[in-house]
Amino acid sequence: LSPPAAVSQVTVRDALNQALDEELERDERVFLLGEEVAQYDGAYKISRGLWKKYGDKRVIDTPISEMGFAGIAVGAAMVWLRPVCEFMTFNFSMQAIDQVINSAAKTCYMSAGSISVPIVFRGPNGASAGVAAQHSQCFAAWYGHCPGLKVVSPWSSEDAKGLLKASIRDDNPVVMLESELLYGVPFEMSEQAQSKEFVIPIGKAKIEKQGTHVTLVAHSRPVGHCLEAAAVLSKEGVECEVINLRTIRPMDIETVEASVAKTNHLVTVEGGWPQFGVGAEICARIMEGPAFNYLDAPVVRVTGADVPMPYAKILEDNSIPQVKDIVFAVKKALNI
Repeated sequence: LSPPAAVSQVTVRDALNQALDEELERDERVFLLGEEVAQYDGAYKISRGLWKKYGDKRVIDTPISEMGFAGIAVGAAMVWLRPVCEFMTFNFSMQAIDQVINSAAKTCYMSAGSISVPIVFRGPNGASAGVAAQHSQCFAAWYGHCPGLKVVSPWSSEDAKGLLKASIRDDNPVVMLESELLYGVPFEMSEQAQSKEFVIPIGKAKIEKQGTHVTLVAHSRPVGHCLEAAAVLSKEGVECEVINLRTIRPMDIETVEASVAKTNHLVTVEGGWPQFGVGAEICARIMEGPAFNYLDAPVVRVTGADVPMPYAKILEDNSIPQVKDIVFAVKKALNI
């Protein structure tokens, strides 16, 4: 038997930093731009040390003008540079949504494939802590709605590194939705995941835990909540299969279908709003496809509350899916 591969604890922040460093080194067309990404080392320290290493042309501080710097980045991508455009929060990407959708997402189609736009828009998405409604929205459903974009949503450090590297190497515009609350969280990373050539294919979900009674599907931070709920339910004899979507668009519905065919029950979990959400899309796909015949009960959605995010902590906690909400939803689906 070969010895087990070395595993070390790496935070999501360091995994993203590692990915950026490796891709800047690998391809001189890659550059990073955004507010405070250079001299300040990034608002969340994702780009720590990169300006000192690569200089002003590769790591660029921008004015507070999302529409302006996103437009510059899209133009650069059209002439075959590979920009990584950081939004300090995806809520601010609304200032630049015309550039993301009308310029980046649609150009390849509207040019009959002659102009690619290899750009990554990345930054924190969804709820943080105590930052109220204008900084707490999940954009997975918004950007996942638009043809021409690829949309990824990592949970672990391995997800973060592998998906960011795949996104930078992709010839299409990619929106990478990170969670600010996960940046400081350490995850185990294998030796393989820390190698320079480690990438995770866009469009492939990962089964984080095998189970037989119910399928839980989530992306980003709620994946961790699902695993915690699964541990609680396991003590009561309920074995959950937990799927980490990783990619919102294109969605790996085949992995979900195969799991539903095994467990006969499905619960979707997300931090975003319920109406037209990621869970709603999964429900529709399951209903329209072959897995519908395997369902023994209706699909249950666990989502954020249908309100702008409150500022008060107790209200905020009640607006975001908690472990107890997932446990309740599973029992409802299983009728126990």
